[in-house]
Amino acid sequence: MSHEKKPILVLGSGPIRIGQAAEFDYSGSQACRALRDRGYRSVLLNSNPATIQTDTAMADVVYIRPLKADVVEEIIRTHRPGGVIATLGGQVALNLCVELREKGVWERYGVEVLGTSPESVQRSEGREDFRQAMVGIGEPVIESAYVDIVDSALAFAGNTSFPLIIRPDYTLGGTGGGVAFDATSLRERVGEGIRLSPVSRVLVERYLQGWREIELEVIRDSAGNRLCVCGMENVDPMGVHTGDSIVVAPVLTLSDRQWQRLRSSAFRIVDELEIRGACNVQLAISPDAGEYAVIEVNPRASRSSALASKATGYPIARIAARIALGDLLTEMPNPVTKSGSALSEPAIDYVVTKFPRWPFEKFPGAEYSVGTRMKSTGEVMAIGRTFIEATLKAVRSLDLPGGLFDQDTKGMSEDDLLEELSTPTHKRLWAIMELLDRGALPGVVSKRSGIHPFFIDQLLHIPRVFAELREKGPENELLSLIKEMGVSDADIASCLGIPEGDIRRQRIASGIVRGYREVDGCAGEAPAESGYYYGSCGVLDDGVRDTGGEAFAVIGSGPIRIGQGVEFDYCCVKAVEAIRRMGKRAVMINNNPETVSTDHDMSDALYFEPLAVEDILPVLEREKVTGVFAAFGGQTSLKTGLALEPEGVKILGSPSAVVRASEERGEFSRLLDSLGIPQPLGFAVSDPVEGLEKASIIDYPVMVRPSFVIGGLAMRVASGPSELASVLDLALEAGEGQSVLIDRFLPGSEFEVDVVCDGNEVVIPGIFEHLDPAGVHSGDSVAIFPDVSLSSFSKKRIEEISRKIALGLGVRGLLNIQFVISGDEIYVIEANPR
Repeated sequence: MSHEKKPILVLGSGPIRIGQAAEFDYSGSQACRALRDRGYRSVLLNSNPATIQTDTAMADVVYIRPLKADVVEEIIRTHRPGGVIATLGGQVALNLCVELREKGVWERYGVEVLGTSPESVQRSEGREDFRQAMVGIGEPVIESAYVDIVDSALAFAGNTSFPLIIRPDYTLGGTGGGVAFDATSLRERVGEGIRLSPVSRVLVERYLQGWREIELEVIRDSAGNRLCVCGMENVDPMGVHTGDSIVVAPVLTLSDRQWQRLRSSAFRIVDELEIRGACNVQLAISPDAGEYAVIEVNPRASRSSALASKATGYPIARIAARIALGDLLTEMPNPVTKSGSALSEPAIDYVVTKFPRWPFEKFPGAEYSVGTRMKSTGEVMAIGRTFIEATLKAVRSLDLPGGLFDQDTKGMSEDDLLEELSTPTHKRLWAIMELLDRGALPGVVSKRSGIHPFFIDQLLHIPRVFAELREKGPENELLSLIKEMGVSDADIASCLGIPEGDIRRQRIASGIVRGYREVDGCAGEAPAESGYYYGSCGVLDDGVRDTGGEAFAVIGSGPIRIGQGVEFDYCCVKAVEAIRRMGKRAVMINNNPETVSTDHDMSDALYFEPLAVEDILPVLEREKVTGVFAAFGGQTSLKTGLALEPEGVKILGSPSAVVRASEERGEFSRLLDSLGIPQPLGFAVSDPVEGLEKASIIDYPVMVRPSFVIGGLAMRVASGPSELASVLDLALEAGEGQSVLIDRFLPGSEFEVDVVCDGNEVVIPGIFEHLDPAGVHSGDSVAIFPDVSLSSFSKKRIEEISRKIALGLGVRGLLNIQFVISGDEIYVIEANPR
């Protein structure tokens, strides 16, 4: 990079989608911060307005425009950047970078592609180029054929045996890929893969059934210095996309000799490809660990990069950005311990589990199987001293009804449970535990599922300890053991059929409490000041860094899911920044490894914990927190705040009465009546029979609106009694003690307003207009800002109603209000205090 500090262009990743979530908001934000630290101006291009990356405080110049070649060229003409960073914006940025190189744009304007070169990207991402590179350095590869027509794939199949796996070039999240078990499915899979590949080519290779997948996150600089930041092991066997697999770090089932063999392989690969920055290396290993083969590499930041960063505390994306600017690993200080260089490999003395979060509750009729195509929308991460503890904490973090006990698998036959192992769905873990609880042999479960015996043997401890608990009750010694395993108070209470509070009081009285360990990246060998903690029962506490001043906590939003995405992480980060600007201590509690909020130097203290009362309360006590912000993490944090308030926790912003009055449909309807604000005719109901009776009064079609749900979960329009009955069954199961509002469906145009209120004054920045008709969820509707079709009278009326509601509720903070205009009347349909 030239010493003349011209601006640097950073390419973002665009909208959140399956296979490309908040991890690129995290990596792109890290790049902007690294550029600022080094004195460079950053010019950011991204089309996603929900990210912290596109906040004007993150980059010097922000363009929220399409990630297209002509847009990039226009920005280059305007700002004349000296270089571009494209390896931190996912596959979208990488593909765009290659396209611009092929069009000669970079060369024409003298823009240097920083970090890994386009030539290296092509050798890594092009399946045949990559295969030839691996053969050239003697790395074992899987028998395969690179094809651009279906007939070539069929010819390859004739010389090998099924099953075969299809991997398209330059796609994301396994898009267009799959496993073919016969010629018919091969024809379908290859045809689709060719159609979805940007270069119309796919790799067809032998499917290594029963093999396992190991990932290594490697960083390399321009001088050839490299380190393995983290090794990660997929619990699920090959055939399940790594984004849909449970993943653990460090690697738990290999000897040191076996691990070093894979590490050396990864180093040879990044050297051959001349990687400059981050690279994810994926290797397959045989069931006995005697053989391995190279699967693929990602010469960019990835979801695994974010996971490895949070698992170790080592900021991969920021270091990769520094390398792109020409810095060497030996010249940079260790980013965690601050002593030694950044070339020091992290060492961890704990176990990390990543667990995917699937959206299937939103789509009851969806196909639930998991395979080579990624289906999860997000993930959680948990840290514990053992695999069991980390995994059980991860399960709690998913925010699923039932927690560790799943009623669906409880009611399944043994044959159906075994089928769940062979053809896995999102219920596989629960099916395994149910089979083990029924006495299935661990060896049988391991062989049928393809999961390594170590993990099955570990999971066997869970049903065994619950059986002992049912037999002996919560005696202190057993309770201490169970808590050290990571089992929640709620699951213990559910097993025994007693209130959760009884378990909590007993264990606290018996001294069974959490200690907190600091994530230091060096297994305690050097002092660290990361301020990054995880909790575990039965450990000595590492102590709190006393920086003085009042402490305030922000509760995060947990995993990304439909209806609760990266926009809430944006809110959490801005809240943390505001707290710190006021000279207060900011404490962040979250469990999503993809996000900016879980970057440990964004806050004064970061706790990677489940977002449950049991896990949050001891953090608040430890940090002597004055108050908690629960309105910035979406529906998850709102509900957590409601549960914390009865425990004596001060919830800042709108009090719980405001949240309940807004979110509980019946209560909000009564408020609107008291304020004289028009709303669709409706009734709050809590059972299907009552719902059908009220619907006959309202007349069809009717809208069913559950309370306290994310993204319109179980919200439907019903056109008649039979449809309403099925919708009510689904809606009333959306949460414990659920009530729903059934109101008249009003055809018309929807508008929404975001309000900021301090209890006395109300600020309304503007009005959004939905282009889709009423009945389309606001998250799925095309919206424009400001509105274009409202009359001045209607605008004034919407503003008057908004002020009336905000002041009537007593809002202190944010409030979103949604309207429908049907005929000449303006109706309020709902409000969200977040």
